[in-house]
Formats: sequence, structure tokens, C-alpha cells
Amino acid sequence: MRVNFWGVRGSLPSPLLPGQIKSKISAIIERLTPEDLASQESRECFMAGLPPWLFGAVGGNTPCITIRTENPSEVLVFDAGSGIREMGNAMSREQPKPSRYRVFFSHFHWDHIQGLPFFGPAYDPSAGVDFYSPVAEMERIIQDQMRPPVFPVRMDTMGSRKSFHVLDGPVNFEGLTISYKMMNHPGGCYSYLVNDGKHRFIYATDTELTAEDFSKDEENSFFFQDADLIVIDCQYTLGEAIEKYNWGHNAFSMAADFAANWGIKHMVLFHHEPTYSDHKIYNMLQSASWYLERMNIKGIELSLAVEGLEIKL
Repeated sequence: MRVNFWGVRGSLPSPLLPGQIKSKISAIIERLTPEDLASQESRECFMAGLPPWLFGAVGGNTPCITIRTENPSEVLVFDAGSGIREMGNAMSREQPKPSRYRVFFSHFHWDHIQGLPFFGPAYDPSAGVDFYSPVAEMERIIQDQMRPPVFPVRMDTMGSRKSFHVLDGPVNFEGLTISYKMMNHPGGCYSYLVNDGKHRFIYATDTELTAEDFSKDEENSFFFQDADLIVIDCQYTLGEAIEKYNWGHNAFSMAADFAANWGIKHMVLFHHEPTYSDHKIYNMLQSASWYLERMNIKGIELSLAVEGLEIKL
């Protein structure tokens, strides 16, 4: 499995503003010395030494990740936030292009569906797009955002071969088994487990963990135990999570405790707060690392979800 990140912010798109870009440039210039500019080698060494929040960006698109297998024609897509537009553009440049996209929705809040009208492959008559959700009203819900006056182009004008699949249990294809589980979020949200027989991947956006999620019952154990990788909502600090109780999002420390509880090997902080700067988001990653160390929790690799990240399992 190859996991790629196309949109990592929550709630609404949050592109870098001109003032933020100027601040990054200014901070970089302040670090420069004449020795850093002396040669091509010194310049490259200087850039390599810059912190990632300064020399780069987390990204401003809302949730979309993909899973690829050895079959280049198939793409598994989780959520259709604004990041799905970037994904579609990238896939259109592949030779040969993928011919089937399987889109799984965690839920239908706008930040998880708003990119679908701009998903290029959905307009390609040679492509097939299959939509999956346990929600029976899925087709009506996603078509409603593509009707006037909300949007000028109706979904039936998309030229791809489209089909809708209401999930009533695990599904299997391309050597993968995809299961799902309802999580705690206003209006409901589903996490997905992808198992290829060798590795277990969990997509757990938009969830506010509760004591029940830590319970070692049969359902939880089947879904969470010993996962290789979890992409999990870490939108808040602990203080903010307390202030925003029942908003449906996690503190990074709660997510770290959860990963430790279930023996999860690799945790990716995801669904970043749209008002946070890149610097603050990277600080949250550092704080999560300190938290694991302070709590003497070992064996968990931490990563930050940024646009362009690829993780291979």
C-alpha cells in the first residue's frame, strides 16, 4: 500500500496569505550569513537546514487521501475535500491514467465533499467513479451540492461511469478488505480500516475519542489493535479540546494515548485547524513527541500530515 496526502486541513480551505509568505521569506533572510551564499553547496546546505515549517508548507486543502496498490489503474480515495482537485490533476498526468476511482466518504460535512465538483476524472468518459458510504442517502446528499443555485453544473453532466454503493459490511477488491466503524462526531462519521493481509491502515478523521473507544471489546479490538498506520484527527491542543468539548475533534495527546492503547505503530496527525500557522502545527507535532516521551510511551512513530506526503506500507 502507498498512502498519499492531497488535503490535510479541517473545516475549510486555508491557503497561505501574502503576509504569511512574506513572514516566511523575512525569517529565512534573517538566518542568512555571507558564508551561506558563498557557493552552490553552501546555499543548498543552508536550505536543507531550515525548519520544515519555514521551508515548505503544511497545505491548505481540506481532506483527501489516496491508497494505491500494485495495480496502477485503481485508486482508493478517502474523502472528497478540496484536495481531491489536486489529486485529480496529478492523476491526469499519469501514463497510463487510472481508470477507476473508489471514493469512500467518512461523512458529508462540506469540507469532506466540497472538492467533488472539481474532480477532473469524474468528467472523463473513460473513467469509472464508484462512491461508497454506509449512509443510505449518500447519492442524494452528494448530488444536492451540484444543483442550482448552489452550483451551476449538475452531477449528471459528469461524463464518467458513476455508481453508488451503500455499505452494509466489509468490501473486498484488489486484494484489500475495507471495513468501517461509526465514530463520535456531530451527525456521525465513519472510520475505515484497510487490510491487505500484510498491513492494516486506519483513516480516522473527524472523531472525538471517548472512553468507549479505549475499551478492549471485540469490535474495537478487531478494528484498532496493532494497526500499522493510523491517520487520525488531531485538530486541537488539550486546552482547546476541553473548551470545544463535543465539537467532534481530538487533542493530539488523546490521540497519542489512543495509539498507545491499541499498539498502533505509526500515527499521523491530521485534520489541522484552519486558523493555525504552519509553525504552530509543527509545534503540535513536537509537543506530541514530547508527550510520548514524558509518558514513557515507546514504539510509536509520529508524522505530520502535509500535502505531498507519501507513506509506504
